[in-house]
Amino acid sequence: MKNRRDFLRLTATGVASAALIPGDMLIRANKPGEREKIKDTFSLGMAGYSFYNLSFEQALVIMKRINVLNMSLKDNYLPLSSEKVKIEEVTGRFRAAGINIYTVGVITMEKEEDVDRAFAYASAAGVKMIVGQPAPALVSYVEEKVKQYDIRIAMHNHGPDTKNFPTADIIWDRIKSLDRRMGICLDIGHTTRAGRDAVADLIKYAPRIYDIHIKDVTGSTKEGRTIEMGRGVIDIPAFVKALRKVKYSGMCSLEFEKDMDDPLGGIAESIGYLRGVCASLR
Repeated sequence: MKNRRDFLRLTATGVASAALIPGDMLIRANKPGEREKIKDTFSLGMAGYSFYNLSFEQALVIMKRINVLNMSLKDNYLPLSSEKVKIEEVTGRFRAAGINIYTVGVITMEKEEDVDRAFAYASAAGVKMIVGQPAPALVSYVEEKVKQYDIRIAMHNHGPDTKNFPTADIIWDRIKSLDRRMGICLDIGHTTRAGRDAVADLIKYAPRIYDIHIKDVTGSTKEGRTIEMGRGVIDIPAFVKALRKVKYSGMCSLEFEKDMDDPLGGIAESIGYLRGVCASLR
């Protein structure tokens, strides 16, 4: 059931209806008249970059419609230079609307001042994790801040678009002997674009994978681009099986980098497909 056509033929209209089911709770019929609730250890979220060109109100409408209420907050809604009062105001506005801001980022860190600002920002936002992309020379300094603030960092792999930690194995080699609050945000799209196997990386580095950007891409080269989940080259069913195998307990946040001015259709299709995969693999 690797390709999208086979999956849709098997699930028929299940994908559309699955978009209305909460991400971490699915229903399976066992016997006539009997239904069992099954809870995955991972939850669904949205990477804030998906809404980069949208207003707060537009992002909120989309999240409510797809019933995904966890967000990795990007700086389009809250600049990194914001004062503490502003940070508390904006994060409070999301939370009052029922959105769980579980992390901030991706935050690029090129100098020590960037690291200082990122950790102060996360602390003021009331989160316990940063999704970050520090320069290699700053990793030891980042570890100091992790210890100071007791805030984890999930270092984001950005594939062939950067020389700074493009893949999970390079991140792992740098952090494996450091504080265990230093971990990985596994972006499976960039992993695939770098020519690596996202399933293999998930299984190998699972103990230090603290966040996942889940998506699909058009190809396994640098030219690969985001596409609606299920239409691309990533074996999403195999990835879901791997999530269950390693008992991953963090967020799988959809990062939809297509149709940035009007992403609702692609986001809804992707979330519906993912939920349909989860339901069909029971």
